[in-house]
Formats: sequence, C-alpha cells, structure tokens
Amino acid sequence: MAGYGQTILHYFLHLGFPLLIAFVFFRQNWKRAYLILLATMLVDLDHLLASPVFQANRCSINFHPLHTVYAIFGYVGLLFLGKPYRIIGVGLLFHMLTDFIDCLWTFSRCKACLQDSPIVELLQWLL
Repeated sequence: MAGYGQTILHYFLHLGFPLLIAFVFFRQNWKRAYLILLATMLVDLDHLLASPVFQANRCSINFHPLHTVYAIFGYVGLLFLGKPYRIIGVGLLFHMLTDFIDCLWTFSRCKACLQDSPIVELLQWLL
C-alpha cells in the first residue's frame, strides 16, 4: 500500500511538476501550457473502465487502455506535431512516467502487491 511520501510525490508529479515544465519549456505561454498539461490528466478517465474503478496497489501501466505501450507510442508521435499537440504529448508522456514511477515504488516495497501486473517482468528487471 502506498505511503504518504509516495502519494505526495505522485500527486506533486501530476499537478505541481507540470507547472515547472510549462514555465521552463513553454515560457511565453506558460499559463496556457500548464492548463493543457493539467488537461492531460483526463487520460485517467480510462480508470472508469476497470472493475473495481480504484484498487490499491494496481499499476496503471499496461492495465488501462490509455496507459498501454501502444498508446504511449501514440503519445510519442504527438511530439512531432505542431502546437498544441506537442504539449499534449509531453503531458501524456510525463503522466505515464509518473504512473510508472509509482509502480516502481510500490514494487520496491511490496513485490507480491504487483505480482499480477502486466509489467511485472519489467519491474523485476529494473529492480
């Protein structure tokens, strides 16, 4: 189960760090960029397709449809398009990275918790 530190880091990376990304990389329109980065959180609507919708210790990567490797390749493709698709791609990829960090953290503390995860082999290889 996620501890407070993991939860705080997870939500900071989803909500706070995009502000830094917007300000550093999209300085001229950082407010607009930040709103777009926050809007990429809508990718989590795919969690509503799961049953149960929320399950402690579930790794989103390769579990939810918009969190699959195939979707991630699509998000990489957005980086090669013009505005605002590039910012959307950055937001979606950073979202996936944040969720992956969460999976790594959970797995590092409780290997049995993610034993049925679709990416357990990758987690084992990394840790």
